Amino acid sequence: MAAARQGAGRWRALPLARGLKMAAASRSGPPAGEVEAVAAAWMLEFACCCLCRRFGDGCAAEFQRWSDVAHALINGLSKIPTHQKKAVYLCQLLIRIAKGKKLECHFENDKRISPLESALSFWTLLEREEVELEKLHKDIHQLIQIQIVAVYMENGYFKEASEVLERLFTDSESDKPLRMKLATVIKSKDPYVPLLQSFSYNVLISKIKSYIELFMKENETNFLLQAATKQVESQGLGATALQSTTVNADENDKENLEAKQRPRSGGKLRGRTVLQSLNSLQNMEKHGNALASIRKRQRWTYKEDLKLKSGVKEFGVGNWAKILVYGDFNNRTSVMLKDRWRTLCKIQQG
Repeated sequence: MAAARQGAGRWRALPLARGLKMAAASRSGPPAGEVEAVAAAWMLEFACCCLCRRFGDGCAAEFQRWSDVAHALINGLSKIPTHQKKAVYLCQLLIRIAKGKKLECHFENDKRISPLESALSFWTLLEREEVELEKLHKDIHQLIQIQIVAVYMENGYFKEASEVLERLFTDSESDKPLRMKLATVIKSKDPYVPLLQSFSYNVLISKIKSYIELFMKENETNFLLQAATKQVESQGLGATALQSTTVNADENDKENLEAKQRPRSGGKLRGRTVLQSLNSLQNMEKHGNALASIRKRQRWTYKEDLKLKSGVKEFGVGNWAKILVYGDFNNRTSVMLKDRWRTLCKIQQG
C-alpha cells in the first residue's frame, strides 16, 4: 500500500515538474543559440572595425592579432548572414592584401593562386554588394590585377606572370587594353617599367585605405563600439587618456627641441656610425674570414641583381660601398658587387 501511494505521488508530480520546467524556460528568455548568434554578429563587426583601423595605421602585430580574431569568428559561421557579408568579405580581403607580397603564403587549395589573386575574388564579391562606388571599385580592381602580375615579376617568375594573365582577364573588349599592356610588360621582363611604378603596391594600399574610411563611416553605430565608448566616458577614462597623451606630446616636443639645439653633434654621430659600418665592411674584405668563403659560394638571385641595378642608377658605377648599404644585401661585399656588375655588363653586351 505504501509503495502504491508512493508511485501514485510520483505520477502526480510529473505534470507539475513539466509545468515548472516550462515556466522556467519562459522566464529565461529566448533560446541561448539565438542570443549567441547576435553576440557573435556584434563581435564580428567589432573585429572588422579593429582590423580596418590596424590596417590603416600600419601596426603589423595588432593587425595580425585582429586577423586571428576575425578568422576564428568567420570560421564559426555556418552561413554568412546577408547583413554581414560586407564585413566578412572585407576582413578576408584585408588579410590577403597584407600578405600580398609573400608568394609563399597560400589561402586557396590551388597553390597557384597568390594572396593577391585570392584577394581579388573577395573584392569582386564586395563590388556586388554595393553600386554607388563604381569608380573606386574599378580603380582598386585594376590595381589588384596589375599588382598580381607585378609581384610575380619582382620575384623573377615571368612564366607564372604569363599564366596568371590568362586567369585574370576575359576576352571582353573592356579588359583588352589593360591585358595587352600587361602582356607587353611581361615580355620586357622589367619590373621597373612606368606602368608598374605608376600603379604600385603603395598606390593600391592607399586606395584600399580610402575604401576603409567609407566603410568605417557606415559602421559608426556598431553596438560594442558604442557600449565601450559609453563605459569609457562614464568612468572618466577618456579624460585620463587625453591627459596622458598631452603629457607624452609635451615630453616629445621637449625632446625634439633639445635635439634641434644640437644638430651638429647629432650629424657627426650619424656620420661616424655610417663610417664605422663602411670601415667594418672594408676591413672584412681586406683581411677576409670564413664568412667570405661562404659568400663566394652564394649564387646571385634575380632580386639581388635588381637591387644592384637600382643602386647603380642611384649612386653611379664605382660607389659600391654606398650601394652595399643602400641595397641591404645579405652576405655580400662591395668587391662582390663590383664583380657582379662586370658580369651583368658582359651578359648584356653578349
